[in-house]
Amino acid sequence: MIKIDAIDKAISDLLIEDGRMSCSKIAAKLPGISERAVRYRIDRLIKHGVIAVRANVIAEGLGLDVCADVYIEVDPDKVKDIALTISEHESVSYIAYSTGDTDISIQVFARDNHELFQFVTDVVGKIPGVRRTHISFVPVKIKDDHVWQIPSFCVQAEKPKGA
Repeated sequence: MIKIDAIDKAISDLLIEDGRMSCSKIAAKLPGISERAVRYRIDRLIKHGVIAVRANVIAEGLGLDVCADVYIEVDPDKVKDIALTISEHESVSYIAYSTGDTDISIQVFARDNHELFQFVTDVVGKIPGVRRTHISFVPVKIKDDHVWQIPSFCVQAEKPKGA
């Protein structure tokens, strides 16, 4: 694990704001840091798996206005196989194993409620080993993991010189 300082966080925050922002523009927004230093820090953060710079698809821009979390209960010996099968579907944006009342959690985007219902009942529900599904509509996202910032508690405080 690498140490993250306030400059690393500021660079990451600027890239979240605009993933295509140039190193020179980032350097101009952060006093006292050169373009070269920005480039080095970005490369370091990417190399250590702290950030990834890539495009994020905005489902609503594609007409996929319905978003839902679907919780799936499956036969215990089929969790991995079912999760891998579901992950092949393009309408699924997120999939993970979960604990508690369900075994798999997915997020699905669809054009309308009918398309969502059809996917959950006719596709997911018919996979051998799926016992039960529960759909929870997501009408509003308050915070999205695609724009999650480095938490302040992960930032190392600078030590005073001579300390």
